[in-house]
Amino acid sequence: STQSRASAASDVYKRQLYGYSHLTGGVPGGQAEYVRVPFADVNCLPIPDTVPDEKALYLSDVVPTAYYGVDCAEVKEGSTVAIWGLGPVGLLAARWAQIRKAKLVIGIDCVKERLDIAKKVLGITVIDYKEKDTVKAIAELVPGGVDCAIECVGFEYAKTWIHKIEMALGLETDTSDIFSEMFTSTRKCGNVAVIGVYTGYANHFPVGAMMEKGLTIRGGQSPTQKYWKMALEKIISGEFDPTFVVTTHGSLAEAPELYSKFHERTEGVIKVFLRPQALTEFGEQKIV
Repeated sequence: STQSRASAASDVYKRQLYGYSHLTGGVPGGQAEYVRVPFADVNCLPIPDTVPDEKALYLSDVVPTAYYGVDCAEVKEGSTVAIWGLGPVGLLAARWAQIRKAKLVIGIDCVKERLDIAKKVLGITVIDYKEKDTVKAIAELVPGGVDCAIECVGFEYAKTWIHKIEMALGLETDTSDIFSEMFTSTRKCGNVAVIGVYTGYANHFPVGAMMEKGLTIRGGQSPTQKYWKMALEKIISGEFDPTFVVTTHGSLAEAPELYSKFHERTEGVIKVFLRPQALTEFGEQKIV
């Protein structure tokens, strides 16, 4: 049965992710011309011909991951939500929060192109943390703190000097800067979701604020198969369209260059759509 196959896949391939280093199994990346898929009846999702590739592709990762963050944070009708990081996952999480009828969605970032999409396409409230203090800005918008906080940043983006120094010296692998802001800005008994990537240990973790405020913290790798059928239905109905985050198209051979631009946040690259060399025609762009 599918259920038993899913159980077998879970047991044999625990925490194995494509292209995620030996931290999760050492499996080569899935962005290739050909990919071997173990337990394909569980790990592949049939896509109707009516759904274009650009909408379907992200069901394999960022679309379910973004929903997972919203689900972990228990976003519901009337919720106030703050999202740290407006990369592809953060932007899509904001859209999922809107679909779940959040009353207010606040996005925090410093990259102009990301903030512009958040404001102009989604219409959410944004905070540029290089211009405003995040904690103070959220307190002005939502006295007492937001109901739901979603972390979409990850371990490597230290903001304070102490964490920058400790990471440079190898005294910690991850930074807890974002957690300090989140725990301070979330109301008592609120929900915090962590879906950014963390790999090891962080110093100065604000455990006191977490405990005294009674916060519920959830996070982890996205259980993609749990959400992708629902997400596909939302895409087919037109309620959810992930293509607003796609800024750049290219061939598979261009991946290193384009991902470098994404990492460095240059030329407005937010999300990349890649096709293998042999495939042609993408809108007005022909890739050969």
